[in-house]
Amino acid sequence: MDLHEIQDAFYQWFSEANVQFQKIPGSAILLRYIKSSYQDDPVRSAVELFLFLFAVRYLLAPKYSTQKQKIALTEQEIDELVDDWTPEPLVAPQTAFEEIENEKRPVIVGPTGPKSKLSNGRTVTNLASYNFYNFVGNETLKEKAVQTLRTYGVGPCGPPGFYGTQDVHMKTEADVASHLGVESCIVYAQSFSTISGCIPAFSKRGDIIVADSALNYSARKGVQISRSTVKWFEHNNMKDLEQVLQKVTKEQMKKPLTRRFIITEGLFETTGDVVDLPKLVELKLKYKFRIILDETWSYGVLGRTGRGVTEAQNVDPTQVDMIIGNLSGPLCAAGGFCAGTEEVVSHQRLSSASYTFSAALPAMLATTASETIRLIQESPEILAQLRENIKAMRSQLDPRSDWVRCTSATDNPILLLVLKQDALTSRNFGQKEQEWILQEVVDECLANGVLITRLKAMPQPLGAAVSAQSPQPQPALKICVTTGLSKKETEKAGVVIRHAITKIMTKKR
Repeated sequence: MDLHEIQDAFYQWFSEANVQFQKIPGSAILLRYIKSSYQDDPVRSAVELFLFLFAVRYLLAPKYSTQKQKIALTEQEIDELVDDWTPEPLVAPQTAFEEIENEKRPVIVGPTGPKSKLSNGRTVTNLASYNFYNFVGNETLKEKAVQTLRTYGVGPCGPPGFYGTQDVHMKTEADVASHLGVESCIVYAQSFSTISGCIPAFSKRGDIIVADSALNYSARKGVQISRSTVKWFEHNNMKDLEQVLQKVTKEQMKKPLTRRFIITEGLFETTGDVVDLPKLVELKLKYKFRIILDETWSYGVLGRTGRGVTEAQNVDPTQVDMIIGNLSGPLCAAGGFCAGTEEVVSHQRLSSASYTFSAALPAMLATTASETIRLIQESPEILAQLRENIKAMRSQLDPRSDWVRCTSATDNPILLLVLKQDALTSRNFGQKEQEWILQEVVDECLANGVLITRLKAMPQPLGAAVSAQSPQPQPALKICVTTGLSKKETEKAGVVIRHAITKIMTKKR
C-alpha cells in the first residue's frame, strides 16, 4: 500500500467518523465551542486537552490499596520482639539524695498544729505547715464544718455546671468578691488547677503573654497549656518588664489585634518577695495589657484585713483584671478562686477546663473558707499577731546569722533562707551541695525539736530539651510562722534554727 492509498483510507475513515459524530446530539455545539475556543485562546484548548487526557489516564490506571500491608508474624517472632522491647521510664529514678531524704521524712500522727506529735512519739514545734493563724485548732470552725458535713454530705459528686453547685459555693464566691471589692468570683475545687485553668481559658494560640521569670509551677503549666506566645522578663524587674512591653507593642503594631496579658504573683512562691503592683498597673494602662495576678500566697496574709497585695499597696482591685487566690493555705480550707468582673467570671464557667470538668468543692470546705474570711475581717488583730511573730523570727535569723539571708517580704509568714553569696563563693557550693547542706540543717533542727522544711521545686520532665526546662530556684530553708506560738516560743525556735545553721556550716569549713 503506497502513500496515496493510505491517505485515501484515512480521509475515508475520518469522513465516516465525522458523519457518525454529527449524528450525536449536541455534537454541533461542541464543534463550534472547540473552533471558537481554539481561535480565541489556543493555549486554553491545549490545557483542556491535557486535562482530558490526564483524566482518561487516571481512570484507566490500575487500582491499588492505600492501606499498609500487614506482615503476619509468627508467635515466636512476636515473643522475640516483646523480649527485646524495653519501656521508657515515666519518671527518673530516685537519686541518692532523694532516697536519704525519704528515709528521714518525719510522719505526723494526729492533727497538724503548732505542736505536732511524730510517729516516733516526739512532740515538735511545727514550722512546716501553712497553719498561719492556727485555724486548724479553731473549735468554731470545726463545729461549722461538722454541721455542714451532716447537712450536705461529704461531696457534691458532680461538676459545678452539672448539679455540683450548692448554695454554700455561691456564698463563698460572694464572700470572696465582697472581701476583695470586685464584682464577682468563681471558686475552683483545686488550688493548683485554678491558675492553670484560668490562663488557657482566656489566652489562646497567637495571643501574647509576658510573664515573670520566677513564676510558680502551676502558673507555668497554665502558660504552657495556652500555647500562646510567651515573653519572659527578669524577676520583679519593672524596668526590664517595660522594655519587653515596648518590644512586644512595636512588633504587634502592623499585625492583627491580639489579647495581651502580664502574668505575675503577689508574693512569689519561690523567692518570697512581693510584686510592685502600682508600677505594674501603670505599665498595664500605658501599653494596654491585661493583668493576671496570682495571689495564692498573699491573699489572707497581706493588707490590714488580709485582702492581699491590692490592700497592702493601696491599689484599686478593679485595676487588676484577674485576681487568683488560694483557699487552702492561710484560710485552712481547700480550692482556689478567680475574682474580677462579671464577664471574666462568667466566661470561665464554660471555658475553663479545670472548673468545668472537675467535681465541685466539698460543701464543708466552702463553709470553712467563708468562715475564715469572716474571722480575718472581724479580727484584724490576728494578722497583727502574725506579723509580730514574723518580726520575732526574722530578728533571730537575718541579719544575726552569718550564713543565711531572708529573701521573703517583711510581712510574708513564709521565710525563705538562702545561703549568703560569700558562703557560696568561698566554698564553691553548687545547687546539689546547697541542697545537701540545707537538708542537714533541717535534720539538725528536727533533732532539737523544731520541724522545718526546704523549698522544693518540681523535677524537670524526663528527657525534656534544655529550652523546655523551667529555671530552678535557689535552694532555701522554708520556715512557716504561726500565731499558734507565742512570741517567746517563736524566738526560741528561731534560735534553734540559727544554731543549727551555724553548726552545719562550721563543719563545712
